[in-house]
Amino acid sequence: AKGAASKNAEDNLGSWGHEFVRSLAGEIGQEYNQRVIDGSNPDTDEPFQDLLKMVHIIVPFHLTHNAEAEAIDLLIEVQRLKYLLALDNIDENNFQRICLYLMKTASYMSDPDDLVEMYETAFEIYKKQKQHFDALLVALRMNRQEAIPSLLSDCDDLLVKKQMCLLLGRHRVNYTVEDDADEDELNELIGNEKLSEQFLKVAQDLDVMDAKTPEDIYKSHLAETGGFSRRRDAGGAQVDSARANLASTFVNAFVNAGFGQDKLMTPDSEWLYKNKDHGMMSAAASLGSILLWNVEEGLTQIDKFLYSSEDYVKAGAALAVGILSSGVRNDADPAFALLGEHVEGDVHIMKCAACTGLGIAYAGTGREDVMELLTPIVEQTEGGPTGMMEVALAGLALGMVFVGQCNEEIGGTIIERLMEATEEELDHSHARYLCLGLSLLFLGQMEKADAMLEALKTIEHKISKYAQITLETCAYAGTGNVLR
Repeated sequence: AKGAASKNAEDNLGSWGHEFVRSLAGEIGQEYNQRVIDGSNPDTDEPFQDLLKMVHIIVPFHLTHNAEAEAIDLLIEVQRLKYLLALDNIDENNFQRICLYLMKTASYMSDPDDLVEMYETAFEIYKKQKQHFDALLVALRMNRQEAIPSLLSDCDDLLVKKQMCLLLGRHRVNYTVEDDADEDELNELIGNEKLSEQFLKVAQDLDVMDAKTPEDIYKSHLAETGGFSRRRDAGGAQVDSARANLASTFVNAFVNAGFGQDKLMTPDSEWLYKNKDHGMMSAAASLGSILLWNVEEGLTQIDKFLYSSEDYVKAGAALAVGILSSGVRNDADPAFALLGEHVEGDVHIMKCAACTGLGIAYAGTGREDVMELLTPIVEQTEGGPTGMMEVALAGLALGMVFVGQCNEEIGGTIIERLMEATEEELDHSHARYLCLGLSLLFLGQMEKADAMLEALKTIEHKISKYAQITLETCAYAGTGNVLR
């Protein structure tokens, strides 16, 4: 490296050939690290003038010779990634390879500042190349929602705009387009209002509209052993087992999810009464899954169960309303209206179902009004073990609504509730949901969870360890941070 610099051969480094430039880049990285170890300040350019001079020749050389990855590696080594933005060598032919490499490499960055720098560099390159959809993807990865309005207004292609809105809808981003000629149509896409319609259209095109039964999944006629065939004694009458019926309810709910019809629950209510207590609740709630996203029609079918004389059926219906409205924005806001009254009611099972339903319906939206409704439940201290179940489920719902948003107010409320809880309350199995609710607030946010981790260490109960592990797992989930 010293030889190349001293011979004043900077301008024709490329003529020495690829191998030479490649090994020179490696030596520059080593020399840079050595100088940093020896006390040079990496934030200033002075101590590295000779090295950076060569970097400014090698990087454009690599970019013009299809070696984008090596150019980026060198810039990462010398901590000068932003230099990419000043180059004219990035054009429509190579920007995709550059950004793809930046995004993939970002997964292996353990330093949060380096990670942000990589994302920002990719974001700026995409913006410069007018790739608004890809830029939006990066903005969502950085959790930078303030970039959404400018990206949408900069984009002139209506089809790309629609695609961006579908992406926002898929990410459950609670954003409203304003001052746009097509704002109604775009907001419809972000709010997933046509999701059910589109899903059913694809199902029709693929010819998979026929409702399936649990038996289609079990295929118990093929098995000579196993729990389901044992009940089919040759010629004997079939005995309904509550547990088997509960299993069938779940299988039926998932296999027909979103199709709007099935063979157990939608034809009549007979199946509902083949179950007991929580089985009834699950059966009623399974309607939410079967009618998923179809808020208008779904509410009509679920409504009658909300007025049932059985509390478990009412609770199931409340949960169904939450599942049905999951990720779908509706002007009437039915989930909030229907479930809000039950959250403040006196019936324990209804409160639990309403809290969970709100969490599912508004997951990721970060809505303040939902927070105002659920926070008092988390703060309540009376009610013993059943009260703790309500507290835990309300905490989990808040975690889902504000997932990955590091909301300190909710985090503080949950931590405080854990600190004030009695031994008996923390021994309750549902107390873990409270820890999970706290953890979801910091999903994928890495070091932002450190303050909460420290606070959890002060709780003098074995649940403290559980809460710390859960929080750390959620905070680093999907980040590729191998050092953790």
